Amino acid sequence: MKLLSVNIGQPQPLNHAGRSYRSGIHKLPVAGPVPLRAAGLLGDGQADRKAHGGPHRAVYCYGRENYDFWAERLGREDYRFGLFGENLTTLGLTEDEIRIGDILGIGGAQIQVSQPRVPCYKLADKLGIPGFEKTFLAANRPGFYARVLVPGAVTAGEAIKLLQRDPAGITVAEINAALHLDKDRHIAQRAARIKALSPEWRRAFEKLAGKS
Repeated sequence: MKLLSVNIGQPQPLNHAGRSYRSGIHKLPVAGPVPLRAAGLLGDGQADRKAHGGPHRAVYCYGRENYDFWAERLGREDYRFGLFGENLTTLGLTEDEIRIGDILGIGGAQIQVSQPRVPCYKLADKLGIPGFEKTFLAANRPGFYARVLVPGAVTAGEAIKLLQRDPAGITVAEINAALHLDKDRHIAQRAARIKALSPEWRRAFEKLAGKS
């Protein structure tokens, strides 16, 4: 497993199809080492703190494998790392293998997988594909957010180590599908008990599990 790119960006005013908003989705690769703190990467920022950022979503990770998938599916070759708004572009951390609660070591930092990413219209606007957020969600390749357990510097090119595997055994892909795709109440019951899952997602699973 490897860290391919570290990407940061500050919120900026955007306008697309007559819709105006602020967003930090435009990330650019930076040379390291870059300090990774409890609040996220130094120099990075979020405009909508209800949907991004905070201690449980301090850093967003997206895999090179997904870049290859989208390049083939959409017939585009103009991709550069950071395009999907991720802070860390990774290799070898696929959603069907990485579990909620897994602890990863990157350089001097340690992070813990906390939840999948929920796409919105801002991703579709950035890629110039109307409705892409729905296509992105249906593909079940959301990437994942992580909290920072141990602050430290991270540098593109260094290895990512799996330090601890969560015993609950629910992958990012399974969690995402259970809440947004197939509404799996069996997984919902298990997910609601995962302490490492972000509070917002735990509450959603508690509600889903409680439905008759």
